[in-house]
Amino acid sequence: MPELIVLVLDSSDQIPGVLEAWIAAGVSGVTSIDSSGLGHHINEKGFGGDLPLIPSLASLLRPREDPSRTLFTVVPDGFDVEGLIAATEAVTGSLDEPDTGILFVLPITRVRGLHRRRTTGAGA
Repeated sequence: MPELIVLVLDSSDQIPGVLEAWIAAGVSGVTSIDSSGLGHHINEKGFGGDLPLIPSLASLLRPREDPSRTLFTVVPDGFDVEGLIAATEAVTGSLDEPDTGILFVLPITRVRGLHRRRTTGAGA
């Protein structure tokens, strides 16, 4: 059964290494989105303490200090998910440690458009 692999990285600095590891493990495509966890939304005053109803343009354009990134991919039936997790943790360190990230895998009952990565070279 195909599976959805989702990785939420606490450090965006690790994205290039994780992407290289995933491609080397045989992932054919990855989607990456900006994300933020609960810690980014809580301040000293609690939930949304001084969060303005309408943020200023300056606050919208100000980059976040260390944004999280969420990477996800769909892998085909028979894909070595354990190998992919090991390759990920070779870059991130153990995901069981705090402030590294979280990885989870979900079964997919139906998928269309999933293609295996093409190899380059003669006859490809």
